[in-house]
Amino acid sequence: YEKALGPKHTWTLATVHCLGSLYQNQDKLAEAEAMYTRALQGCEEALGSEVLPSYLPALSTMFAFGDLLSQTGRKDLAKVMYSRALAGYTTIQGPSSKWCKQLEDRLQTLSIASPELEESQDELTEPGAAKSRSLKRKLRSWGRRLNIG
Repeated sequence: YEKALGPKHTWTLATVHCLGSLYQNQDKLAEAEAMYTRALQGCEEALGSEVLPSYLPALSTMFAFGDLLSQTGRKDLAKVMYSRALAGYTTIQGPSSKWCKQLEDRLQTLSIASPELEESQDELTEPGAAKSRSLKRKLRSWGRRLNIG
């Protein structure tokens, strides 16, 4: 799709999301993160930040990205991503949709996570710390633009 339609076409971005899911299922978490980031940035560039919160494929990417962030111990970033997805699904499908319920469950689970986990994730000492801080800033920026988190 990328050669035929370009890197910012929604079909290309949907394929990028699917690659992220595949990588996540294969435990290639860095590659999955890169694909989810690319898909969300591409959607934002292609559709604009006003449309992004109501575009179902982008919401699906936010949900999956939240799962990845939670899986890798970045609970605060997962909360931002889940909150963004929840706001969008609530607007589009209503608060009683299955996606809203699943996101609310995940947010509740993160809220009762042990304080030790939350403290340790703030101590970014591993080799990817700079990249993780950059991702954290980007997610918080997206959250502010969408009035979440």
